[in-house]
Amino acid sequence: MERAFLVGAPRKGSDDATHVDEHLEELERLADTAGAQVIGRTIQRIDAPSPNFYLGQGKVETLKDELASAHATLMLFDESLTPVQGVKLEKSLGVRVMDRTEVILDIFATRARSHEAKLQVELAQLEYLLPRLTRMWTHLSRIRGGIGLRGPGETQLETDRRVIRRKISVLKKRLKDVAEHRANQRQGRRDLPTAALVGYTNAGKSSLLKALSGEDVFIEDRLFATVDTLAREVDVGEGYRYRLTDTVGFIRKLPHHLVASFRATIEEAEDADLVLHVIDASHAGWEEQIDVVENELGRVAFGVRRSNAAVERKRTIYVFNKADLLPDPEAFLAIVRERYPHAILTSAAPHAARRAHGVEDLRRALRTSAQALRPIAEIRVPVSNGKLLAALHRDAEVLEQIQRNGMVTVTARIEARLLGKLRHEGVEVILGGV
Repeated sequence: MERAFLVGAPRKGSDDATHVDEHLEELERLADTAGAQVIGRTIQRIDAPSPNFYLGQGKVETLKDELASAHATLMLFDESLTPVQGVKLEKSLGVRVMDRTEVILDIFATRARSHEAKLQVELAQLEYLLPRLTRMWTHLSRIRGGIGLRGPGETQLETDRRVIRRKISVLKKRLKDVAEHRANQRQGRRDLPTAALVGYTNAGKSSLLKALSGEDVFIEDRLFATVDTLAREVDVGEGYRYRLTDTVGFIRKLPHHLVASFRATIEEAEDADLVLHVIDASHAGWEEQIDVVENELGRVAFGVRRSNAAVERKRTIYVFNKADLLPDPEAFLAIVRERYPHAILTSAAPHAARRAHGVEDLRRALRTSAQALRPIAEIRVPVSNGKLLAALHRDAEVLEQIQRNGMVTVTARIEARLLGKLRHEGVEVILGGV
């Protein structure tokens, strides 16, 4: 097992400097997920990063002695390092150096299971690797063939760069094809309303999916326990069903390579009828985690970082999970509802006393949303309008169809937007059909 030493170096006066201990705790959990044992940590608040070491020269000398006495084999840096800083730190300290981005990429590489997730992770790793080849070129042995690739006069570094750029181009094309395939799949699933579970990593999204669906879902109390999307159908009562999709969790300082690479995955949240934003209610920094998720989700969905208003255009239910870890859940919920009036407090832990009540609250909210999204209506169509009848059978859930006196009365659960379109076209629609 790697023996890892953690280093935090926030800028003085920044929010990171105020929460540096919390950030290092998170880095320690990332290290644990990656399979390393943390044996020490240090913090230096800096005015500005130095171009050579990020840290000051004196701190690097002190750190070298600390690493040697602790028998560390790896230094994990909580900030993003430039290629030059990484090279110089490794030479000065005599151990491998990884920044937060590289740790997260390593976790995603080991946790990815689906073909799509593996493609996304490989693309992110290659984009991170390209400017760092002088330090990391040996990693290429996993992804390149080597024989027959070198031409006269070319250096190994130039060849490696060419191979990586070619590979990146191929992966982007494959992921584009995957995104188109997923879009076609979603079009074929319009029979059910859809909801996407989004949230900070380890907020309990997979646990909630398991509690709602009753099916076996992989759960582990670690950051990024799952990095693949997973969809399950959920019965929310009174004949209504939802298709819930568990998405990849967010984290502060999320590598921008991964944000871009997981664009196809987050499209599930973009396309969903409803977003369930899952928050770890027991975490002291839950408000900051909400901001991280909404900012990152907005950046992914809209291509640029915008205000939270861009995200709120999608109907969102805030689900505060892990209520069993709160000293006074009711008092917490009262405070939360001042900011989020329709917030739900729940716990998906098997031992939680409030588990059934909390999950039923969420199920009820989903049922209410499904009723609003897919109200039952009677649509009266002339028998001769076969095109419209076919469209109703394709785009709505037909419950009953009766033909009388040249008219067909179709009772169906149908999306509100489609009802509006039918009314605009002059079709007779009566809400509340049975």
